[in-house]
Amino acid sequence: MKRLVVEGWLLLVYFEFLMSFRKFRDLHAVLAKKQVQRCSSLDQVSKESICSAMDYACTLYFKQVLCLQRSSATTVLLRRYGWNAELVVGVQTLPFKSHAWVEVGGTVVNDRAEIIGSYKVLKPASF
Repeated sequence: MKRLVVEGWLLLVYFEFLMSFRKFRDLHAVLAKKQVQRCSSLDQVSKESICSAMDYACTLYFKQVLCLQRSSATTVLLRRYGWNAELVVGVQTLPFKSHAWVEVGGTVVNDRAEIIGSYKVLKPASF
């Protein structure tokens, strides 16, 4: 679990850098390149453990973590451990808000499904 928290924390730093100094298309390119890795049954980690580790990494982070940053890092971490995770971005028009979350097999894994229902999903772009 400690290793997952450290990996998650480092990914948060990486994605904060991308979001601060690069363009959204660069973040998109990173996610598009990160393919699901094949894991042996011994290396398989549950998606719940990965999401819990990421939640803990967020509490240890030195500032508030944005949903896009958190969800991008979670997507990479899940793929690293064999899960076919997809980053999803949605918007709400009135009042305007946007939100990002992660789904595995069409199921939300790092947020509450009832919150996600108020957002219209943007056209998937293979995150």
